[in-house]
Formats: sequence, structure tokens, C-alpha cells
Amino acid sequence: MGRLDGKVALVTGAGRGIGRSHCIRLAEEGADIIAVDLCRPVQSVSYPGSTGDDLEETAKYVAEFGGRVVTARADVRDVGALRRAVDDGVAELGRLDIVVANAGILNMTPLTETDDGWQDVIDVNVTGTWHTCKVTIPHLVDGGRGGSITLMSSIMGLKGFPGVAAYVTSKHAVVGLMRTLAAELAPHWIRVNTVHPTQVDTPMIMNEPTFRILRPDLEHPTKQQAAEVWQTLNALPLPWVEPIDISNVLVFLASDEARYITGVTLPVDAGCTIK
Repeated sequence: MGRLDGKVALVTGAGRGIGRSHCIRLAEEGADIIAVDLCRPVQSVSYPGSTGDDLEETAKYVAEFGGRVVTARADVRDVGALRRAVDDGVAELGRLDIVVANAGILNMTPLTETDDGWQDVIDVNVTGTWHTCKVTIPHLVDGGRGGSITLMSSIMGLKGFPGVAAYVTSKHAVVGLMRTLAAELAPHWIRVNTVHPTQVDTPMIMNEPTFRILRPDLEHPTKQQAAEVWQTLNALPLPWVEPIDISNVLVFLASDEARYITGVTLPVDAGCTIK
């Protein structure tokens, strides 16, 4: 018996990284999955985006645990496309209980510099998160069973960091959205929370452009050389956490074990907020 048997979960940004980990972990606990991803890079972002092959690989992992899975290529910035993906998934799987607004991008640009990266980050991380809520809430309300919405924020949604102004701003905004939705949706037994990871070992940050920001003294810094800087940010003596560490918390929030937890900003940060 899984903790999420019989439930259906939507995950955006499901192609790889934390999103893929969420899909697999939810399926392990018995949930069926609607997996949505853009499946192409965002122009202003320096790391490669997920592909259609990535999304299908996620679906293959979910199927290995016996879960049903529906995949869709949709941009969270396009509310119409996202609504179609969600509606089609619910029509096929029969219900919706869990929403994970995970899709997000990171652009490393100082606050004083202007470029397209600012708007892209706000559009994906804030507006895209809102769109995800907008098109899923009617299904949760109409189902009459309550549900769980988890918005993926970041430790940068709780404190400021230099050089990532758009990302910090967007992840703080997600907290405001969560708190408002938690209050509005509580009468429907729909719980809304945010999760705030520290650095996670995913392609979003494990790339040379990020390493160079951490180690400007080196021409081609390695992951291990960047780790020396990352470790100074966390109270626990480790440079980053793994995707599964975030997914385990997500499963808890989606399960009945967290049935009275709503409006919470939950760090999975190795003590970064107390450092």
C-alpha cells in the first residue's frame, strides 16, 4: 500500500531534475502522473532545457512503478496550452488530487543589468506558477475531495543572494501567491505550501556558467571546485542536496500525514537559512 494510492498528481517541469524525481517518487507511493514540460530551452538561460526524449524517459520510470502516466508538451507561460494539457490528463486519468508547480528557470544577471532574462524568469517562475494553479484549482474544487498544491520555491525565496535578482524576486513572489491561495482554498480542504531547497544536484546549477560565478578566479572551474564555495552556504557540512531529498518532502506534503499543514514555507536547506 502506498501513501498516495488512487490519487492523480500533476507535475510541471517533469522532464528531468527535481521534476523527474517528483514524478518517480509520487509514482512509488501509488499516484498516477500528468507530466508536463516545455521540452525546449528558454533562450535567455545558459543551461540546456529538457527535451521530448527527457519527458518520455520520465514517463518510462513512472510506468516501472505501475503508475499510469500522461505526458504533454506545454509552456506554463501559455495558459491555454497548459489548460488543455491538464484537462486532457484529468479526462484520461479521471481525477486530480495533487498539484506540483515545479517548472522554473534561473538566469544569473546582476540587478543593475537589464536583459530579456529578467522577464523570462518572472514569466516562467511567477506567472507560470500562477497559471498552473489557475487551471488546476477548478478540478480540485469540483472533485470535492480536497487536495494538495505545492509550489516549488527556493532558499532564495526566503533570503537574498547577489547576482540572481530575477530569481530571488520570483521565488519570493511564489511565497506570496502560496499564502493567498492557502487562505482562499482552505474552505475547500485544499492545502497550499511552498518548498525551499538549498542547492540541488541538477542540470539547472551543475554547469560551467554557474561554476564560473562561484569561482571567478578559475578559467574552467570544476564541479568539485564550485562545491567548496557552495558548502560555505549551508550549516550542515555538505555542498548540496539530492533531488530525492526534495521529493521526499513533497510526498509528505501531498499525503494525509500532512492533512492539516497549509500556508507553510518548508526549507530543505541543510541549514542555509540559519547560516
